[in-house]
Amino acid sequence: MTSTAPIIGVTGGIASGKSTVADMFAELGIPWVDADIVARDIVAPGEPALDEIVARYGNSLLDVHGELQRRALRDIVFADDGERQWLESVTHPRIRQRLRERLEAIRQGAAPYGLLVSPLLFETDQVSLVDRRLVIDVPEALQVSRTQARDEVSEAQAHAILAAQMPRQERLALADDVIENNGDMTTLKAQVAKLDARYRQLFDATHQEHSL
Repeated sequence: MTSTAPIIGVTGGIASGKSTVADMFAELGIPWVDADIVARDIVAPGEPALDEIVARYGNSLLDVHGELQRRALRDIVFADDGERQWLESVTHPRIRQRLRERLEAIRQGAAPYGLLVSPLLFETDQVSLVDRRLVIDVPEALQVSRTQARDEVSEAQAHAILAAQMPRQERLALADDVIENNGDMTTLKAQVAKLDARYRQLFDATHQEHSL
């Protein structure tokens, strides 16, 4: 009889450092799946979701290589809740299915646990794919400045993105574990190492026992 490796859902608001944290876990031997990468994959040229998006909004959303101009689409859906809901109805079921497939490979692997990194873990049914929930928390003022620098958007646009996401306190209330990413990389890495040790205590022994 074999057991499957648990999956930790890693989430946080925009510019909270989810991928940075996941990379630190990866350095400790923990595999991860990025929901943002999967979201890009399912709207790549040749994918049915991209065909539906083009049918609704036209070829002007495509660049010269036939790839989706994600910023242009983002401008449309952030300005209209109805359009955002339509887009989610097209993309979210496909994202979930592909995530399920990739996470199953981790569950059947040798690692003591794996990660699903997703900005919409709580806002979608992706939370049902994980066994524990880790929130990367950042003060909102720091989120705004990081978003402006990273995405080259105005302060007003950064605030609009934050407003469209789950409120910080609501997200924290749903967390099993929290990492505070408001310091330097050394401090962040120390938090990751401490949490990794805790997760291995929780999961590793059980995983090995059932794998015998």
